[in-house]
Amino acid sequence: MAQLHISKHPLVKHKLTALRDKNTDFRSFRELMRELAMLICYEATLDLQLSPKTVQTPMGEAQGYKAAEIIGLVPILRAGLGMVEGVLQLLPSVQVWHIGMYRDEHTLRPVQYYNRLPENTSVQICLILDPMLATGGSAVATVDILKKAHVPRIKYMGLIAAPEGVERLSTAHPDVPIYVAELDERLNEVGFIIPGLGDAGDRQFGT
Repeated sequence: MAQLHISKHPLVKHKLTALRDKNTDFRSFRELMRELAMLICYEATLDLQLSPKTVQTPMGEAQGYKAAEIIGLVPILRAGLGMVEGVLQLLPSVQVWHIGMYRDEHTLRPVQYYNRLPENTSVQICLILDPMLATGGSAVATVDILKKAHVPRIKYMGLIAAPEGVERLSTAHPDVPIYVAELDERLNEVGFIIPGLGDAGDRQFGT
């Protein structure tokens, strides 16, 4: 699991614990998801390429940098929507694409129902946003789609992962780094992460 990056930040651990709590209401849940997305995004973008830039300060000239890569966000509907706002606060100029997936409850396989990728991609890196890496089916299918669209670099950003999901994604796409807040114990018999936090979509949207 060399490509798995688990955050060690104290704020991530604190906020994730509050997110897991079954007594956290959906308004607080959404706010915590936004904040956690910002923190995980910070860690996932530590290797972004830069180019030199000179600016004029009130006191003189300063040598600095600007981001040199075009970034795209790919939230997996619907749970991934809760992570978009937090990432946009750090990266306000990024493109946002959408891919809709749902898990067939009988086969546990992903089913695509929506795809709004541009015909001609111009990004150098895509961040897949999906809070739960459970079976890994949706993540693998999304990476497949992005690679067919010739996206050069792809990263997965989530909150909680199961070992089974990490193994599946890493086996199918060993070049895709995985950034999460925590690696949990296992999946249960119906494909939910244990201890997890329940259904991330239902909890953030109050359904």
